[in-house]
Amino acid sequence: MRPLLALDIPFGVNFERTLRRCVEEGQPFCVLDPRLSPRRRLEELDWLGVCAVLTTNGSEVRPQGRYVDDEIGLVMLTSGSSGAPKAAELTWSALEASAQMTQERLRTDGPAVWYPCLPPHHIGGLAVVLRAVLADASLLWGESDAVATAPLRGATHVAVVRTQLVRYDLAGFQRILLGGAKPPGTVPDNAITTWGMTETGSGVVYDGVALDGVEVVSIEGELCVRSPTLFRSYRDRERPRVTGPDGRDTWFPTGDGGDVVDGVVRVRGRLGFVINSGGEKIWPEDVEALIATVTGVRDVAVTGVADQQWGERVVALVVTDGSSPTDAIGEIVKERIGPWARPKEVRYVAAIPRTSNGKVRRGDLNHLH
Repeated sequence: MRPLLALDIPFGVNFERTLRRCVEEGQPFCVLDPRLSPRRRLEELDWLGVCAVLTTNGSEVRPQGRYVDDEIGLVMLTSGSSGAPKAAELTWSALEASAQMTQERLRTDGPAVWYPCLPPHHIGGLAVVLRAVLADASLLWGESDAVATAPLRGATHVAVVRTQLVRYDLAGFQRILLGGAKPPGTVPDNAITTWGMTETGSGVVYDGVALDGVEVVSIEGELCVRSPTLFRSYRDRERPRVTGPDGRDTWFPTGDGGDVVDGVVRVRGRLGFVINSGGEKIWPEDVEALIATVTGVRDVAVTGVADQQWGERVVALVVTDGSSPTDAIGEIVKERIGPWARPKEVRYVAAIPRTSNGKVRRGDLNHLH
């Protein structure tokens, strides 16, 4: 058993050096979000079970922390887009498998040179650094808002979320990994859409195809995974397991709906947020993707609101450029999906609540007006 160390240091070269020391010494770690309020910071330290915090000014011991097994390398909070975050424990072997498998899938003329620009308290950002620490990648450090010029300085690969893909010209990169929220309708030729989560050790499906060594099946409409990159357990409970088509209870139920046809994985969205309106099941992500193509729409989220007649009614929360394209929104959804999916209400809002890696905070949507 070993104490869990929280890293609360700026993201950059010193962070990489510290992470390398953790790996060399077998020191289990977690990464704190520097933007946290003091109260939220204490909550997350408790959820994680941190024994000590390392800052640029030294270390702080927390006697109330909880040790982890020797095989555990990382404890990370899930994004919390569907409720309170859970602390997932990932083994050193799972972290190494993720780094090696990703490098092999993305290899071109040689090892990748990654430009880290996603926060390391989420798995997508930390995985970039771990590819250099645990595999043969290297890192080019710089400011996150300088990502567009990074290829001129030698960067070949980058991992981004949808907002960054839209905001910056990333044409100079050989490969762009796009994760977090559902991708836009069209992506650049050098972009690869990924699917994965904290529990899978970062992305495990690239452009609909699982990484070598990763198995994905759909069990009663839920995507389930078996992979050497899977987390071992949560801090307070065992890893959920379901029985797969092979009769073995070794599959992890991800909570995402979807299907697998001829080896191609199609992700529909979180099962917990499917809208049931008049007996019709509506995936918010499908409706959002259509509304996002309407002229004037800058951001959108779709939710279900309790309705006496329909059970739930579809409500679209939309950020625009000042226009009010209510009719266009209704028409495109009716035409492309069907009248049952057409929003019965469009609310124009100032912003959509999202996590730092771009996922809609769906639990907060019904409070917006």
